[in-house]
Amino acid sequence: MVDDPDSAHTQALRHVAALSTGPAVPPDLRVTLNFHPDRTVRELPLLRALAQDGFYRSQFVTGTSNGGLTARPGGDRWRWESRMFAGAYDTAPAHRRPVYGALNFRRQVVGAAPRFGSSHFRLTGATLARATFCYPDSAAEPDHFGVAAGMSLVALAEADTQDALNDYIEAQVHGPVALARDVEALVLDASYRGTPVEKAARTLPVPLEWHPGYRLSVGELRRHVDYRGPEYVELGARIAEDGRLDPRIIGDAARTGRHELQHLKMVWHCLARFGAPEGAGTACSA
Repeated sequence: MVDDPDSAHTQALRHVAALSTGPAVPPDLRVTLNFHPDRTVRELPLLRALAQDGFYRSQFVTGTSNGGLTARPGGDRWRWESRMFAGAYDTAPAHRRPVYGALNFRRQVVGAAPRFGSSHFRLTGATLARATFCYPDSAAEPDHFGVAAGMSLVALAEADTQDALNDYIEAQVHGPVALARDVEALVLDASYRGTPVEKAARTLPVPLEWHPGYRLSVGELRRHVDYRGPEYVELGARIAEDGRLDPRIIGDAARTGRHELQHLKMVWHCLARFGAPEGAGTACSA
C-alpha cells in the first residue's frame, strides 16, 4: 500500500521523515478523525455513505469539509500539501491523497481535534507508521513536522498557549483508510443515542463507543459573546431546545437548510469550547 518506493505515499513519508527529529510517538497513542456524523455527502447521510463505500475519504474526493473547502488543483489545500510533501501529490488522483486527523496525545475522550466535530473515528495503532504530523495546522503553513518514529511536536503543542480548539497536532494519514481494517472504533457524542445516527453507525464494520457528550446552556453561551461574535450567540439561542445546545441540535438545524453552515460552525465552536464534558476518562462501549 505504501511500500512502493515510487508511490506518492512513500515519497511524502520519506520527505517528512527527513525533516523530523525527537522521541518516538508512544505506541498507545492514536490518530483520531473528528467529524460531524449527522451531515450529508452527495445528499446521503454521511454514515450511510461511509457504510456503502467502506473508506474514509479526503475532501478532494468528498467535496465536503468541516474546515475550509479549498481541496482543488491550485487551491489552498492543494498548495499546502505540495509544500509539506515536496510535490509528491501534485499529480496524484484525488483518491490517493492523504486524509486528515490529529494525534490524540492528550488522550481526550472527545478525540484530538473537536474543532472539526463532536464525534470521531479512532484509528488503529498500525496507521501511525503511515502518518505524518505537523504543528500547528497545515493551514498556518508550519515549519515543524514529524513522523511516528521521531518528532518534537508534542513538546511544542504542550508549551503553546493557543485557544483550546487550535492546539492539536495535525495528522495526515497516507494510503487508503479502510473502515474495517484501519478503525478501532467510532466514538459518538451521547446526544445521538436513539437517533438515526446511532442506527446508521451500527451498520458500519467498526465497534461503536460513546463519550459523555457536549452540552451548553443558553445562559452559559451568552457569557462568551466575544468568542465568535454576538450573531452566533443569538443563532445558538434561537436553535436551542429547552434552553440548551448539543451536537444533535446543531445537526438538526443544519439539515433544515434555513441557516448558513458556516454560521452553524461558529455555534459549534462555542459549544465545543465551553460545553465539553468534564472529567471524561474513557469512552463507553456500546
